[in-house]
Amino acid sequence: MVSIPVATFGSAGQKIPLLGFGTADFPFGEYEAVKQSVLHAIEVGYRHFDTAAVYQSEKPLGDAIAEALHRGLIKSRDELFVTSKLFSSNAHSHLVLPALQETLKNLGLEYLDLYLIHFPVSLKPEAQFPFKPDETLVMDFESVWKAMEECQNLGLTKSIGVSNFTCKKIEKLLATARIPPAVNQVEMHIFWQQKQLRKLCEEKGIHMTAYSALGPKGTPWEGNNKPIECQVVKEIASGRGKTAAQVCLRWVHEQGVSVVVKSFNKERMKENLKIFDWELSEEDLQKINQIPQKRGNLAEAFVADESPYKSLSELWDGEL
Repeated sequence: MVSIPVATFGSAGQKIPLLGFGTADFPFGEYEAVKQSVLHAIEVGYRHFDTAAVYQSEKPLGDAIAEALHRGLIKSRDELFVTSKLFSSNAHSHLVLPALQETLKNLGLEYLDLYLIHFPVSLKPEAQFPFKPDETLVMDFESVWKAMEECQNLGLTKSIGVSNFTCKKIEKLLATARIPPAVNQVEMHIFWQQKQLRKLCEEKGIHMTAYSALGPKGTPWEGNNKPIECQVVKEIASGRGKTAAQVCLRWVHEQGVSVVVKSFNKERMKENLKIFDWELSEEDLQKINQIPQKRGNLAEAFVADESPYKSLSELWDGEL
């Protein structure tokens, strides 16, 4: 079994495995596929699992963890690092704690290792996914984050963090936070390298986790940014006897961030683990560094005339 390296983050020195298993598969709600894939992932060595209320994967993940414990695949829940996320319709100060309690109930767990604000935008409390643009609201960062801090203080999650936050939004959150976010989980891959955001997070002591490192397959926003189909990546992979996916994941790993990757194929799960015993050359890194940049996950559903966000630039603070 592959031993996945860990990073230390947060003031408590928590350990996060640098390669995690994602459970978001669109369209959401495939219970059996998620449960069986998580069991396979545990069998081959994954210990970091990423879910979210909106993915509808909390229940199958929790049931897979319970079965893994019963079968002796893991000795205790403490061997796992489990992340979940607060959906935007619950991103209101009075709804944060009930949302986390519901997440823990779905997972059958007493605590999370990490709880994230899924997106820096609120929705009307009655909004469901997929939502309407006129259900979008500006998030009250101060009150929502205060409720997140209370969740940590209650011991329901070991750490709290954010997802899809830009530099400007992180600065705004930090202005009133008593507990700084431990993690910012964002889209990051060879086509969207997040250099500015990585620099800020490093300065502020915020660990970064990358999603969609292999591209947008299995997401609601499938587009043209497909890192594993990039010619530069294919040439590097061919020259090194690696797969394009391994090159993409290795590049993210070498940037000092953790990465969550989703594959429900057992052989590809194993393949994705084989990124820790080799390195990209300086020439490889220079080639990747020159790839033109463009955000893939634009979250266009939040942008409309009826929304507080009239343009993508406004939503993403110009980070496009």
